[in-house]
Amino acid sequence: MNILLLGYGKMGQLIGQIAESRGHTLAGKISIDNREDLQQIDPSTVDAAIEFSQPEAAVENITWCLENNIPVLSGTTGWLNEKPRLDSLTKEKNGAFFYASNYSIGVNIFFKVNEFLAKLMNETTGYQSSIEEIHHTAKLDAPSGTAITLAEGIINESSQFKDWHLTGESNGNEQSLPITSKRIDPAPGTHIIRYQSEIDDIEISHTAHSRQGFALGAVLVAEWIQGKKGVLSMNDFLSF
Repeated sequence: MNILLLGYGKMGQLIGQIAESRGHTLAGKISIDNREDLQQIDPSTVDAAIEFSQPEAAVENITWCLENNIPVLSGTTGWLNEKPRLDSLTKEKNGAFFYASNYSIGVNIFFKVNEFLAKLMNETTGYQSSIEEIHHTAKLDAPSGTAITLAEGIINESSQFKDWHLTGESNGNEQSLPITSKRIDPAPGTHIIRYQSEIDDIEISHTAHSRQGFALGAVLVAEWIQGKKGVLSMNDFLSF
């Protein structure tokens, strides 16, 4: 496959290394420093684009791919208010657009465990729920996209919560799930779900030891997306 990298920071570089180790070639490495090079890319030579850039660049990058009939997968967070528009463009162009807040297989299993636990806890009383996420200081958005996905999983299974809030920015209310974000180097990513009561605490967590799992997952999806159409997610990839 010929893979276009949109975003060439630490994650993009690791994705490129893994892609090449699996026998793929790189059609281009686009970053904030050479965005003008994107216009020199021949779309017909690109089999898939992997988009791990910045929130302010993601929408333009994904739009360019869809307009040029390139299957694109994105892991950039912090821009999802624009996603409905890109979903519509995908359908209009009969293209393929895959989004995930986290490409780690382990994290996506954790998402399902989180939803199952939330369903069980919805049938109990006396527990206070919360989420804590810890990432490296270079991560610009807070809370993480993974934490938001976890919060949405709890909200969808809970009659208690209607939305979530970031602690420190809003006091929230009884129907708002609190998320605490911490930025500590060199943490690549830890997410903790807590249910606390006067009697006991229940806690599940996922800790990434490196970015390797995220990067490998993105390359595996790029391989899988060939011939696919529509708005896709990890549920489609993993057949959950």
